[in-house]
Amino acid sequence: MRRFHRLGALAVSLALAATLSSCSEPSDDESTITVWSLENLTERMAVTRKIADRFTEETGIEVKLVAVAEDDLGQMVMSAAAAGRLPDVIGAVPLASVHQMASNDLLDTRSAEQIVQGLDPDTFHQRALGLTQEDGRQLAVPSSAWTQLIVYRKDLFEEAGLAAPTSYARLEKAARTLEGPGMNGISLATDPGDAFTQQSFEYLALANGCELATPSGEVALDSPRCRRTFSFYGDLATRYSASGSQTVDSTRATYFAGRSAMVVWSSFILDELAGLRDDALPSCPRCGRHPQWLADNSGVVNAVQGPGGDGPAQFGELTSWTVTTTADTRRSRAFVDYMLGEGYTDWFGMAPEGKFPARKGTPEDPDRFQQAWEDSDIGVDTRMPLSEAFSADISDQLSAGITRMDRWGIPQGQGRLVGATLGELPVPRAVNAHTSGQIAAAEAAGQAYEDVAAIQNSLQ
Repeated sequence: MRRFHRLGALAVSLALAATLSSCSEPSDDESTITVWSLENLTERMAVTRKIADRFTEETGIEVKLVAVAEDDLGQMVMSAAAAGRLPDVIGAVPLASVHQMASNDLLDTRSAEQIVQGLDPDTFHQRALGLTQEDGRQLAVPSSAWTQLIVYRKDLFEEAGLAAPTSYARLEKAARTLEGPGMNGISLATDPGDAFTQQSFEYLALANGCELATPSGEVALDSPRCRRTFSFYGDLATRYSASGSQTVDSTRATYFAGRSAMVVWSSFILDELAGLRDDALPSCPRCGRHPQWLADNSGVVNAVQGPGGDGPAQFGELTSWTVTTTADTRRSRAFVDYMLGEGYTDWFGMAPEGKFPARKGTPEDPDRFQQAWEDSDIGVDTRMPLSEAFSADISDQLSAGITRMDRWGIPQGQGRLVGATLGELPVPRAVNAHTSGQIAAAEAAGQAYEDVAAIQNSLQ
């Protein structure tokens, strides 16, 4: 599963759900809790089912496990609230959804706080806790994260004497130097209807200090730093990336074919890059005989800095466990405790390349989960230890990503606005209008500003 979020009408659905849930009855004292999981692929549901079965054996608490597609979350929450009962627990909930549900009073934040305190806040990455808090409240229990990366051809960089693309200047220089016949300097998303374009742009925007909103909550996309980001992104996409609208699939395919020197993608690309997923194998000329050739000749950069940034910035997505307002709190807390304890290694072990543990260890063994992650196998059709598939340097960069990851709007208390923009995608539309030659960079920033400001007004 690749988490490129399309939240659709989630903001509207959750607003209606909040109204309906005011009539909800508390859950009764049955021995079963209902758990929704957004990790809804068959093989991941099977892993979750095994963890839940062990939990039942140890506690006597039955778990009704329900697979939920992320696109369907808003409608399912609304329907459940209308029926008078939300699920007890929802797992793998992305940040925007956490903040939206909290803003509509659908989350039991007291339970989230008690779970974190019981597990010991010091055992979590503090950045993960901060992103799941608002006004001092712990909204959810952070579980795992994926980060956006620049994957680059280390062999080509070395031949050209290029430094790793850790800044705007180095990114542009590498793309310009390596652009040539049969080789794009970079693969960059421009699809106006895909949240992947938003994620790719936001990654480079955060690097340049371009924010969705100011600390006071005002939309800030028309700032000089944001106009500079639109210009930089547009130059990379039009001068050094493949022509036409580029998608999550086409950017990966171009890099895997050996026709791009760099690609902006999420950490979920790593098992495919290593030749461990049959439906997305590298197809470069040397990859046929040596499926791991591209992985061996690739490097990764997690944090990037632009001229307007105060330091290197990292985009990522953090998923959490949430307890709802109608939950059986005692049993729900026990389940989430288990998923962050005895069941945790199996949970993030489903896809360690995209599930970095938000909890580092336990008070007794502070590095327990970090070490288990480093020892995990990655892959789908073929499995291989992460440490064998990639160098220690890459593993170190991946694990460091969660310590400095950032997101538009969340620190500014605009989680509800973030979710709404991911439904309507005004920023990808502006990016595409610019990269297709319809408007200039400054106009794209202005268009994005006006569209987001209109969405913000509609939420008030």
